[in-house]
Amino acid sequence: MRRDPIFYKLFQQSPDILFDLIGNRPDNATTYRFDSVAVKEPKFEIDGVFLPPETEPGVVYFCEVQFQPDQQLYERLFSESMLYFYRNGSRFCDWQAVVIYPSRRVEQTRQHPHRSLLHGEQVHRIYLDELGEIRKLPITVASVVLTIVEAAQAPAEARYLLSRTEQAALTPQAKRDIIDVVTAIMAYKFSTLSQTEIKAMLGLNLFEEPRAIREAKDEGRQEGRQEGRQEGRQEAIASVAIRLLTRRLEQELSEEMRSRITSLPLPVLENLSEALLDFTNLSDLENWLAQNA
Repeated sequence: MRRDPIFYKLFQQSPDILFDLIGNRPDNATTYRFDSVAVKEPKFEIDGVFLPPETEPGVVYFCEVQFQPDQQLYERLFSESMLYFYRNGSRFCDWQAVVIYPSRRVEQTRQHPHRSLLHGEQVHRIYLDELGEIRKLPITVASVVLTIVEAAQAPAEARYLLSRTEQAALTPQAKRDIIDVVTAIMAYKFSTLSQTEIKAMLGLNLFEEPRAIREAKDEGRQEGRQEGRQEGRQEAIASVAIRLLTRRLEQELSEEMRSRITSLPLPVLENLSEALLDFTNLSDLENWLAQNA
């Protein structure tokens, strides 16, 4: 399960999920947008940033989804976040950071140098396995916890969330957004299943076909997809993989390397998006490409 692309997709679709997770919802939560930003000199990209409207000063939220151990996560997160805030201070009145873990076992062990931030008001650490049972959580939070539920249990929990969403006192658009979130997660968890199989698993015949299923079909994940749409999905995955590699290896990839990655077949790209989490240097990437491309 490629969790980074899942959260990237979820936050782009419904940015206000972040505020439900941290339990602090600003008045203009619905106007935030999720994006990646770049800082020059030195050059780096921050993939998970929640930006307030440009028309008024607001709080910028930096978000990291960390499902693999990284013993320098906090050094990187705080240095990049503060530098970006410094370079764009006139636009924002404050900054906060959110780190989402599946459990405490994945968290960086060297925390003492960052104690004032980690135990202050500006940093929120979310441990999904400690948020509680899906059936007792708010719907939006429960949908995010679904990402760590085992495959055997996930269909039943997903069907429960869809049923609960239909019965909730929400606007039609809010219901559609939650249904899309749940189905997007299930589409990634069970990527080998067809559209019909996913719909049958979730009982989606009760609902309008969700956006996640439509996008999966448009992006070439279902049989009978058009070649142009498959290429669009391939380009999107290649773009995300290159950004993650740049951050993971802490260096810019050459144009030749970017071209090699972009030209990879879709199945190889999907495998790369998982394998890159174990890379520590450029040689790891080159060796992997030599063995798989």
